[in-house]
Amino acid sequence: MANNAHPAAAAAWHDHTANPAPLGLLGFGMTTVLLNLHNAGLFELGSMVLAMGIFYGGMAQVCAGLMEWHKGNTFGTVAFTSYGFFWLTLAALIMLPATGLAEASSAGAMTAFLAMWGLLTAVLFVGTLKLNRATQIVFASLTVLFFMLALADATGNHALKVLAGWEGLFCGFAAVYVAAAQILNEMYGRVVLPLGDRVRSAPAAVLTRKAA
Repeated sequence: MANNAHPAAAAAWHDHTANPAPLGLLGFGMTTVLLNLHNAGLFELGSMVLAMGIFYGGMAQVCAGLMEWHKGNTFGTVAFTSYGFFWLTLAALIMLPATGLAEASSAGAMTAFLAMWGLLTAVLFVGTLKLNRATQIVFASLTVLFFMLALADATGNHALKVLAGWEGLFCGFAAVYVAAAQILNEMYGRVVLPLGDRVRSAPAAVLTRKAA
């Protein structure tokens, strides 16, 4: 069939949809901060942390991941969708035994759970080497956090879990910083908060696609 498309169709198509990365980063970062305030021993694990894990850390990140899929960003899709479901899974691991629907996971099971998430995060960290320094810090510190928590469960070392809580606070606030930088830099059209850019990351850029 002949191609009857108007010549203008060959022009570049600009994606003017909003950047979903700050939403995903805030959902991850703020929930991580609150959970690790608990891990650091500052308050009990209650409904506030669980609700954040379900709705903002969980559902909001999944939504951000789906929006990254629409933009054609594989890294953002995998990261935000995965960590969104991580928070939903973690909430279920806490709530299911409390409701009598399942037995609580053993320390060995939680060690395996956290170690697998650490492995995934390490793979994603390698991907961030193509992105900015601030994002690299988020994923590097998150990799360390998962393995510290896994080791704490494996050994039953409470002091290590508390130390992991403080490390998790750094990770969570780093994610909040990256989100704030992306929002403010876009709003002001200049660098308000530096990210240590190496290359322009896909979530922060306006994507340009050529029509076939």
